[in-house]
Amino acid sequence: MKVALLQHTPEPERTVALAARLCYSPADIDELQERLTGGDITAFLDKIMSLGHHSVLEHASFTFGIDGISRAASHQLVRHRIASYSQQSQRYVSHAQRFKAVVPDSIAAQPELLAKFESQLQALHDCYRTLVEAGVPAEDARYILPNATETKIIVTMNARGLRHFFALRCCERAQWEIRAMAVEMLALVRPVAPTFFRDAGPGCLNGPCPEGKFCCGKMKEVRERFKTLP
Repeated sequence: MKVALLQHTPEPERTVALAARLCYSPADIDELQERLTGGDITAFLDKIMSLGHHSVLEHASFTFGIDGISRAASHQLVRHRIASYSQQSQRYVSHAQRFKAVVPDSIAAQPELLAKFESQLQALHDCYRTLVEAGVPAEDARYILPNATETKIIVTMNARGLRHFFALRCCERAQWEIRAMAVEMLALVRPVAPTFFRDAGPGCLNGPCPEGKFCCGKMKEVRERFKTLP
């Protein structure tokens, strides 16, 4: 898996602070921009976020390039609807060569099971290739491809959506692949907008575990790990 932060709103924290100031001030936008200084921005954003005024975070967006995740993971990702997605198409991109696949560690660690897994992947590719060579359109042949098939996707989310995404997907109870992706994404945006994301992560970072009786029981370790995340 490769995750890259491709683009983001220039000066995201300044942009959001300006939007928030506008809500509470009679001054015009030019005057508000002149008043904003670095220290003021951080202090003001801390106050705004502590009050739960998170709608202004939607003015800052972040675009990621994600390569080498499975279709199983991308199906989970696109459930987050306040986002924009562009995914490699299995309709227009034909797998003439053997498709790449994500192999879970639980399978990779057991040679006998791994051999069976790889054998099935090869059989599925052989069937796919036979269908395409027989004239079946790639958009129909793709029906045989498994959830393990690797995909590429570009994702854009605003800061508010990202915080919600991290709360759900950085959790220990999230599926391992999307959790690993979410943690990578968080590590990339924290240096760019530390005020937005320094306390972002699984829901247990700032309060009791939201999973209730399904709690992983590792809150102390989880909090320490995210405290030291770059």
